[in-house]
Amino acid sequence: MALQIVLFVGIALELWQRQWLNAAAAAGVLAVTLLPVLMGRRFNVFIPPELEVLALLFVFAAVFLGEVRGYYVRYWWWDVVLHSASGFLLGILGFLLVHVLNEKEDLDLHMKPVFVALFAFVFALGLGALWEIFEFAIDSTFGLNMQKSGLVDTMWDLIVDAMGALVIALLGFAYLSRARNVSFLERWISRFIQANPRFFKNVT
Repeated sequence: MALQIVLFVGIALELWQRQWLNAAAAAGVLAVTLLPVLMGRRFNVFIPPELEVLALLFVFAAVFLGEVRGYYVRYWWWDVVLHSASGFLLGILGFLLVHVLNEKEDLDLHMKPVFVALFAFVFALGLGALWEIFEFAIDSTFGLNMQKSGLVDTMWDLIVDAMGALVIALLGFAYLSRARNVSFLERWISRFIQANPRFFKNVT
């Protein structure tokens, strides 16, 4: 709600200053903040609040602060932090996706923990690569500067994407291997499983 208030004020200020493109971008971010609630109700899926807040903060920081408010230009490290976070979040998404498929009774999947962790890593890195292709296409078509320093920016983005995804892959592997240490990811996964039992009929 606090993010939505900030976005609403930001939209009003951008409209007052006749920054129509920035206002549209901020309105798009505001719409995204409503998606978790709408999707959860539509598909009856529980999303851990921590993961939901992290995803919304990422979108807010990337689009509103980064693009609309110009943080990518003001702070050189802003892009690095956000790409690390994107690898982190996409790794969680990839892990949960393949974990759900691995536990469904009607699918004959029996992936070992190392392959589930590997999928989470490759999933996050693959989407990160697709984003870099998107940035290149936008820059080439519309003459923008999303890639900043070109190849150097692209490679560092992919490197930090990989680092964030690797952290999640290792934590996911530890969870599936039933290691004794309890991480924040294990708590989130446990809450997701308990709140969505129909996806995990084989999990005790």
